[in-house]
Amino acid sequence: MIQGVQIDLISAERLEKMTVMEKIRLILDDVMEGNIVVLEKGLAPDEQSKLIEITMREITPDGFSGIEMETYAGEGDRKPGFLDRLLGKKSGARLTVIGPADQMKTIKKEKDLISAWVSSR
Repeated sequence: MIQGVQIDLISAERLEKMTVMEKIRLILDDVMEGNIVVLEKGLAPDEQSKLIEITMREITPDGFSGIEMETYAGEGDRKPGFLDRLLGKKSGARLTVIGPADQMKTIKKEKDLISAWVSSR
């Protein structure tokens, strides 16, 4: 058997086809198995809130300890200028890293970098 931590990289294209609850279940089921999930395009603020709400319900004293989640803004996430607003351009993608709280600790987070320490179970 392979030892280590599994990292699932999920494309924006796959997430766009899913409902909010499908996204949350996909993420939570993966994280509850001890995997790290990296989303090419982050969740919307309301989706993040729902993920946190459902995660809190799933926490158990001897089992699942919750999630650690870090997001950083992509280049297009700058505040849109007048021309962008006029042309209806939306902000760019955000990268999000989600993992089990007892295995993943964020060491450093900057505008364009997330460093995390991940331990195997």
